[in-house]
Amino acid sequence: MSEKMSTRGSGAKKGAPKYANKFAYVHNKGSKKTQAILALPVDGLCRRCTDQIQWRKQYRKYKPLTVAKKCVSCQLKKVKKAYHVLCDDCARAKKVCAKCQDDGKIIDDFNPKNSLEAQKDDQELERRLANMRERERRSYRRKIERGDIKPSDVPDLSDDDGDFDFTDSEDESNDEEKLA
Repeated sequence: MSEKMSTRGSGAKKGAPKYANKFAYVHNKGSKKTQAILALPVDGLCRRCTDQIQWRKQYRKYKPLTVAKKCVSCQLKKVKKAYHVLCDDCARAKKVCAKCQDDGKIIDDFNPKNSLEAQKDDQELERRLANMRERERRSYRRKIERGDIKPSDVPDLSDDDGDFDFTDSEDESNDEEKLA
């Protein structure tokens, strides 16, 4: 068998690209859409399909679904993940990849419990932060990002004002330097 190969008109093989990329693609880190796409789980797929979807996420080629698609097995509109053709239930029952329907090894098992728990935790944190003033909200988010506190340590201020420490560890160290 002959393999297909890119060739020029004369049959000579092509060389290296004329303009090679000098640096890797970098996401817009402040984009909410990018953060939402990167947070989506990749589960119930074979190795090849997992790599394809991770590549799409990495290079901002991933387009999430806006409405559910029809499953090719059960014909119900239950496919909620982009690039999948089988719903989670059918893929789990058939033990095949939800994208290519290959019966090979599924590397990322379905784990809806973890994603649901993470969504509930995020909603709970947002509910707690919604009851705070903007200054308090930003302070807590900054402390969570740095790892000073856990999201579960955020107080629930739905009933009372609470006593909030507005100082950051950085502010305290800067104050001590100024005094010395």
